[in-house]
Amino acid sequence: MKMWAGRFRQPLDPQFEQWQRSFPFDRRLIEDELAASRAHARVLRAAGVLSGAELGSILRGLEQIGEQAANPEFLQDEEAEDVHHFVEKQLVALIGEAGYKLHSGRSRNEQIATDLRLYIRRSIENLQRGLGELLESLVTRAEKAGAAAMPSYTHLQPAEPVLVAHWLLAYAEMFFRDSVRLADCRKRLNQCPLGSGAVAGSTLALDRAATASELGFDRPTANSLDATSDRDFAIEFVQALSLIAVHFSRFAEEMILFATREFGFVRLPEAFSTGSSAMPQKQNPDAMELIRGKAARVIGDATALMTTVKGLPLAYNKDLQETQEPVFSADETMQAVISIAADFISTVEFDYERMHSAASSGFMNAMAAAHYLVARGVPFRHAHEQIGQAVQWCLEKRCELDEMPLDELHRFAPQADQDFYSHLTLDAVLGCHDVQGGTAPSRVRQALAQVRERVATLKGELHAHA
Repeated sequence: MKMWAGRFRQPLDPQFEQWQRSFPFDRRLIEDELAASRAHARVLRAAGVLSGAELGSILRGLEQIGEQAANPEFLQDEEAEDVHHFVEKQLVALIGEAGYKLHSGRSRNEQIATDLRLYIRRSIENLQRGLGELLESLVTRAEKAGAAAMPSYTHLQPAEPVLVAHWLLAYAEMFFRDSVRLADCRKRLNQCPLGSGAVAGSTLALDRAATASELGFDRPTANSLDATSDRDFAIEFVQALSLIAVHFSRFAEEMILFATREFGFVRLPEAFSTGSSAMPQKQNPDAMELIRGKAARVIGDATALMTTVKGLPLAYNKDLQETQEPVFSADETMQAVISIAADFISTVEFDYERMHSAASSGFMNAMAAAHYLVARGVPFRHAHEQIGQAVQWCLEKRCELDEMPLDELHRFAPQADQDFYSHLTLDAVLGCHDVQGGTAPSRVRQALAQVRERVATLKGELHAHA
């Protein structure tokens, strides 16, 4: 029996009936629907709508449905419109007419708003745990890299040498920000819509604060119109995921570049690569390419959510059913991306010798050379020009700055002395960036210790939530 069928005399068009069903995808919310239903049953008992015996029967029935839902076959139903209808059908089949009483004083409009908040809250906790493991992998690899150096790039052109650990910690900063954004999203969504009714509030004197408390929400929502039509929390969640996806895409792009023969900084793990059906020699970076590609999907999910709600009048409209699948898609995509990326980071190999060689050539000590002159009183703009002219001379002579004879250097930079060359070594160039956040080895060691503490703090906070 339809939950709304009393007013109608004609059956639904069979094609439309199947097309408008959400149960094939919103059955993911079964855990959340059962939790919300248990809380609602208890406030119905407190309001005198259910007897003690009816409450006990309903709670036992919901528990039994939860146990059966562990079997995917149980969640196959060709008639249920949505997860709410499915639970009601199963409950009535188990306990009889008392099952119909559970819908007293509530609407599917508030149910789906509540279920989605519960689902996203769980997802955020899972995603943060995944980011915690990923950060652990990044920090471990950064620690193992030790004093290994590599080129950094701007405009994809060699810029200055940095420690490999410094490069890895740049991504750690991105993922820390992502975790904080998810935590902020969780704070804003943690309000309970139950008791909002279809649009104007429940017709029963329900204790909304008790319901919110039982479900772990901070408070009830403040306005029934807003509560049943609000999807800001879903939009914010998927937008946060789209930024995480962008960060992973950037990481994947560097891995793909660095694994090419031209760079040769990375040796791909075979467990995360595939070959070519035509070219026997190929080892393709499929894991990283797919991670890069998945960003488009998640960004698309965020766009779909924004577009769906942009013109909706208050309050609930059936269009809002279309906000569920982008949430599920983005969440499931990013859960997998984070897991795959963490395992990849743990197993990828770095060619430190090749990185060192690249970091030691290509005039990446030119900025340090300019600052050598600045330390001797040359205005930076002049020093920049003088070293630029020296680099041009070296390009014509096919040599590096540290191979340039001092008498030739004096043509452009008369203030330079014999100690100029000691400031151009890789160790000296790395060491001169001795500021907080810089790549000087002592600063990177400090940063590693701090990041290690931040990872432990993040994991401790997540453990407290569990």
